[in-house]
Amino acid sequence: MDAFILNFSNFAILADAAEVAPACPTACEFALNILLKVVFSLVCVVVVMSFAGLSVVAERKVCAYIQGRYGPNRTAIPIVVAIPILGNFLKKNGLMQLVADGLKFLLKEDPLPAHVNKFWYMIAPVMALSPVLIAACVIPFGVYWTDGGVMAPLAVANFDVSLLFALAIGALGVYGAIMAGWSSNSKFPYMGGMRASAQVISYELAMGLSVLSVVLMVGTNANVDSPLSMFEIGKAQSGLWFCITQPVAALIFLIALFAETNRLPFDMAESETDLVSGFHTEYGSFKFGLFFVGEYGHMVVGSSLFITLFLGAWNPFPGFVWPESWGWISSALSLLTFLVKIAAMLFFFIWVRWTLPRFRYDQVMRIGWKAMVPLALLNFVAYLVFVSI
Repeated sequence: MDAFILNFSNFAILADAAEVAPACPTACEFALNILLKVVFSLVCVVVVMSFAGLSVVAERKVCAYIQGRYGPNRTAIPIVVAIPILGNFLKKNGLMQLVADGLKFLLKEDPLPAHVNKFWYMIAPVMALSPVLIAACVIPFGVYWTDGGVMAPLAVANFDVSLLFALAIGALGVYGAIMAGWSSNSKFPYMGGMRASAQVISYELAMGLSVLSVVLMVGTNANVDSPLSMFEIGKAQSGLWFCITQPVAALIFLIALFAETNRLPFDMAESETDLVSGFHTEYGSFKFGLFFVGEYGHMVVGSSLFITLFLGAWNPFPGFVWPESWGWISSALSLLTFLVKIAAMLFFFIWVRWTLPRFRYDQVMRIGWKAMVPLALLNFVAYLVFVSI
């Protein structure tokens, strides 16, 4: 009898194990999803860093074209130049200049000044670049359709307040400039850090007010789950883009974006004419290179935000969307559309830099507080009244 009970118990244990076994594929699917997220995170980092690196070359070439010069066209790597057609193309277009600059930053002497606050001095370049890579995880670079026919974003993370997350994390980049200016224990870097903080406070308010009108318009759609989701904002522009329906908000956001990224004519934090190099005067070699890449990375993420909010996100034209019936081709075209728009925005950034003169610091503050903020507030109130009526 005892043997029968023991055998029956063993059978029950085996039966329970058989019932648990089907849960294994769920665990495998969970691990696969985590792996895909990690891979896509790396892809996002590669995309942002690639655009940031190529922007350095584009800055030189576009500047040269505007000024009637050739730009870099002699930098060459012997092994690459030996490749027929491709080597000559890379050399003439200056694309090997990126490799030359990278090697220069890595191989140059990297002294540590004795008068700096060493800990914060070393952390500042990392703080300038890290927010860019974090904010990129919520950017919807395109769309795809699940097996159930549901549209989903090509993004590492998709949650209801992704817009707030991107704006909050992106604004942390100014801490790198503040840390660098303060830790350098030098007059000009300190002034550059203070200018950067004052400029961000001035223009962040106008940027937030311009975004509110977009959120208000998206929130009036009954089919939208969360108006603070960047994916939902992108889907809401399947018809007219918001740059057409809200041109004032788009203009305010664009101007504030130039100020946020410290680009001319708003580069008060590193104005060469009166601050030598501003907050990164005491930096050189690889640490200076991190500041350099961080600036262009902020341009990439800022351009992505502007594209998602006002330029139709992954949609190629107003009133036209890539059809679901095309499957993965539509997904690839949506991603390509977004990347082309980023490239166009970066060209616009560079074009403005080499066209407009730098403002004075008092003019920058006056534009921010006396023009941008009142105009953004008036625009928001006007759309609030319009939606209420």
